[in-house]
Amino acid sequence: MIFDNKTILITGGTGSFGQKFTEVILKEHNPKSVRIYDNRELAVVEMEREFNDSRLRFFVGDIRDKSRLLRAMNGTDIVVHAAALKHVPVCEYNPIEAMKTNIEGTMNVVDAAIDNSVEKVMNISSDKAVYPVNLYGATKMVGEKLFVQGNSYTGWGKTIFSCTRYGNVFGSSGSIVPLFNEQKKRGEITITDEKMTRFWIILEQGVHFVIKSIETMKGGEIFIPKIPSMKVIDLAEVIAPGVKKKIIGIRPGEKLHEILLTKEEARHTKETNDYFIIEPEFHFWKGSNFKDANYLPDGFEYTSNNNDKWITKDQMKEILKNTEK
Repeated sequence: MIFDNKTILITGGTGSFGQKFTEVILKEHNPKSVRIYDNRELAVVEMEREFNDSRLRFFVGDIRDKSRLLRAMNGTDIVVHAAALKHVPVCEYNPIEAMKTNIEGTMNVVDAAIDNSVEKVMNISSDKAVYPVNLYGATKMVGEKLFVQGNSYTGWGKTIFSCTRYGNVFGSSGSIVPLFNEQKKRGEITITDEKMTRFWIILEQGVHFVIKSIETMKGGEIFIPKIPSMKVIDLAEVIAPGVKKKIIGIRPGEKLHEILLTKEEARHTKETNDYFIIEPEFHFWKGSNFKDANYLPDGFEYTSNNNDKWITKDQMKEILKNTEK
């Protein structure tokens, strides 16, 4: 097991993903230590009290602060980069802050990892990075480019960089589920478009996918899980059956359907039963030895409305019941 006796650092470690990743790693693996790197002091204190595990280390710091990252990564074997400003309206209203965190901060992660000879570094990306129509998506797209091409900065070093990219996460702080629950109390759910679809993944499922991707990465890949879709209006009906639904129209920077894999990327993508691997277009890339993986046909595109996996309302009721425990 590659995590056994290793030191792991998670940027944005007190967030939804960081906490679930920490829980799974401590329970299912045997790391030497897990370093939580976050700029929220109160969240750090609360997480330390909740976990109460001697293998945890807590670093108060911002990914904008390169010198702090350099110190925090000293002696680290694996880095998971989950820190970001991720709320679309916040990024639109604060574009410079979004760029400083999501782009410059990611540059700092790449530099600090190389300078500390970290073995593996995984970036947590988003479907919003594909054909971005808002600033958040644009910054995540740049973040992917920085990580993929970061491998060319390693030189003779051992550090390798890859990305995982997936859709909306149940149980995360940015999920639409809490919004619908709040609107239900007021007696009206707002829907932007009746046809709107989204990819969905459970938080723990996303964590396990990231762990598997770290285990198999060679450097430069973008890993995409095969996950189900659902109409947003059907999700609203499950959460708030019988409650009035108001169609308000698509907001600025919003898509009708999400895309996880473009036709252009599909030309250098392999497929397995459970996930896709976008291979880098380096001239020195010799391909990876993923078992049972085949290249995709021309013109393939993976979108939330052309998906062959869909969540039924009954399945969604069960998912929500389990994630709310």
